[in-house]
Amino acid sequence: MDATANSDVQRAEEFKLKANDAFKANKFSQAIELYSQAIELNSSNAVYWANRAFAHTKLEEYGSAVQDATKAIEIDSRYSKGYYRRGAAYLAMGKFKEALKDFQQVKKICPNDPDATRKLKECEKAVQKIRFEEAISAGDDERRSVADSIDYHIIEVEPHYAGPRIDGEEITIEFVKAMLDEFKKQKCIHKRYAYQIVLKTLDLLRSMPSLVDVDVPNGGHFTVCGDVHGQYFDLLNIFDLNGLPSEENPYLFNGDFVDRGSFSVEVILTLFAFKCLYPKAMYLARGNHESKSMNKIYGFEGEVRSKLGEKFVELFAEVFCWLPLAHVINNKVFVVHGGLFSVDGVKLSDIRSIDRFCEPPEEGLMCELLWSDPQPQLGRGPSKRGVALSFGADVTKKFLQENNLDLIVRSHEVKDEGHEIEHDGKLITVFSAPNYCDQMGNKGAFIRFTAPEMKPDIVTFSAVPHPDVKPMAYANNFLRMFQ
Repeated sequence: MDATANSDVQRAEEFKLKANDAFKANKFSQAIELYSQAIELNSSNAVYWANRAFAHTKLEEYGSAVQDATKAIEIDSRYSKGYYRRGAAYLAMGKFKEALKDFQQVKKICPNDPDATRKLKECEKAVQKIRFEEAISAGDDERRSVADSIDYHIIEVEPHYAGPRIDGEEITIEFVKAMLDEFKKQKCIHKRYAYQIVLKTLDLLRSMPSLVDVDVPNGGHFTVCGDVHGQYFDLLNIFDLNGLPSEENPYLFNGDFVDRGSFSVEVILTLFAFKCLYPKAMYLARGNHESKSMNKIYGFEGEVRSKLGEKFVELFAEVFCWLPLAHVINNKVFVVHGGLFSVDGVKLSDIRSIDRFCEPPEEGLMCELLWSDPQPQLGRGPSKRGVALSFGADVTKKFLQENNLDLIVRSHEVKDEGHEIEHDGKLITVFSAPNYCDQMGNKGAFIRFTAPEMKPDIVTFSAVPHPDVKPMAYANNFLRMFQ
């Protein structure tokens, strides 16, 4: 090895050590940059690729993690961590069969590793469970609505129940405030009232189009929040900072209400209750986590089963399918959870006409609305997540021009400051789950618009304390092992 090559190898190791330190400090974007510099100097070291894959996984960039781990395996087919990292990324994407193959390979390389054996068994159990559920759900499309089989009126409220009650059909602000206090004490409301809230929300959502037009009167304001992800106490903090939802204080929550955080039931019942109270002042959009596949992996399904029972798992899945896919505020601001499209020329009328009552497909307009991300480069590129695509400032500009809009607001990505302005100021990401998963150290944010100017006023905030319940507490064992 000549002197220059030897120097590059040494410098690459220095970058790797700095990257490892950044990773330990939960600075995963910085770790990725440092691992990338190590790879530029020495691209034949499988460790660098596998380590960068792990950092991508922490940022939920599972498509990039699979690519990096695959490169590590190409460099060294006996490098167990390459298969391990790729298997973990596949697992997080819900691709259990692909994950199983990688963990089987880990076991072959490390037959006496008890950790590899345990994870392989968990993955095998998960795949068997998925296959069983797929088998028994065959013909689901022909089944009638779960909601139609539920009559909450006949559910008896026991005399000893001491929580808040709904008298009659109307949900009141007094009930909602009492419910919020009950949730703060880590207590749940009676199932009768939970059913009443969810079923009334379903009726309201059924009557809404896939693209909702929101009108804010002159002098009025409107608040857009990003992902909350089951962080109930941070949701309460938003209301403390910005006021409870009301007809004078309307909100749009832009998807990903649930999963990851372990107070997702409290979050969704709170948002749904305010939707029932103020149908024209609480708007809710679907995120990629309002889906069966995500809820099965990231904790919401397990939490619902634990706190409310099996029937609610099916009911929430049905309600999520009726959530609108996007909103337009005052004909100026387009709000969507993920982003834009793989083709030019998509009009608002195309979004309005989407038949949204389904689980999100793996391609097409609905998938891209829920999953796409912006990129700094022009044009379009592959998604870091392995689903949908990344789109540049030119794509944003063209969509806005063709639809006579001024701004895109989207969520879907954790940001250090709770928000990021991109694409020549024409696109804002807003994320409202501070210190995401109790480890990212990020701030949260929300955006206030005032009519008629509709200029974005971004408010940032920090995480508040919550009871000692860890994120992903209700997720399946096989996924928690890889967090």
